[in-house]
Amino acid sequence: AGSPYQYLAVQRTGARQSVGLIQLNRPQALNALCEGLMQELRRALEALENDPQVGAIVITGSQKAFAAGADIKEMQNKTFQECYSSGFLAGWDKVSTVRKPIIAAVNGYALGGGCELAMMCDIIYAGEKAQFGQPEILLGTIPGAGGTQRLTRAVGKSLAMEMVLTGDRISA
Repeated sequence: AGSPYQYLAVQRTGARQSVGLIQLNRPQALNALCEGLMQELRRALEALENDPQVGAIVITGSQKAFAAGADIKEMQNKTFQECYSSGFLAGWDKVSTVRKPIIAAVNGYALGGGCELAMMCDIIYAGEKAQFGQPEILLGTIPGAGGTQRLTRAVGKSLAMEMVLTGDRISA
């Protein structure tokens, strides 16, 4: 009947099939985190969390982009009131509430929401081409899904402020 996911590839892997692998699969948009992808991610995480054979979960993207951020095209015409009343970012923190260990395998861009998604994971493994950043300031806003707090805990106040206030990226 085909894959139940449009924006993800989900499988069990490993010698004992005990690792849940979620690959973001929206290459035409550099794995931008649209609402459909985030709904599928929540559903996949719930399924893997409830699977007794799965002991850990890996979230990854492509060589070019882990996730290039929230889908700006989807957001650009929304007013603050629409975002606030519809619970626009509700459910984005599902990754941080899963009880099984989650590993972000990052290569390529992890920007904005993609950087925040990686930081929600328990462990981040970054490849040589990984680029982390919070470029929202370049659009006149700041990280919206807990990124300012998580980034400060991950890299310290000084570097977090530099990244958030300038939009500069860091490598692995």
